Amino acid sequence: MSTRKRPAFGALVYFMIAFAMCGYFTFAAVQGDYGLFRRAEIVAEEKALQAQLDQLETQVARMENLTKRLSDDFLDLDLLDQQARDVLGMIRADEIVIR
Repeated sequence: MSTRKRPAFGALVYFMIAFAMCGYFTFAAVQGDYGLFRRAEIVAEEKALQAQLDQLETQVARMENLTKRLSDDFLDLDLLDQQARDVLGMIRADEIVIR
């Protein structure tokens, strides 16, 4: 008589639990809150925010330049003339308006 031994039920349960845990941790490493996909989203968001910051810094530098050029210490008469004409909606006699 040949008797075949079946694998123990406990070993089967052990391997099923181990396989489920491996699957869970793999899923969490890829798609979890701190996974690879989230990291890629954070990097993309960082690049977009850095581009927005660079644009805002450029605008601030431009505004600081215009403010300095209209200050009491340093007055740019051409800029003052342009700003006054823009605000008042007037043109000089030697200018031609193209619409």
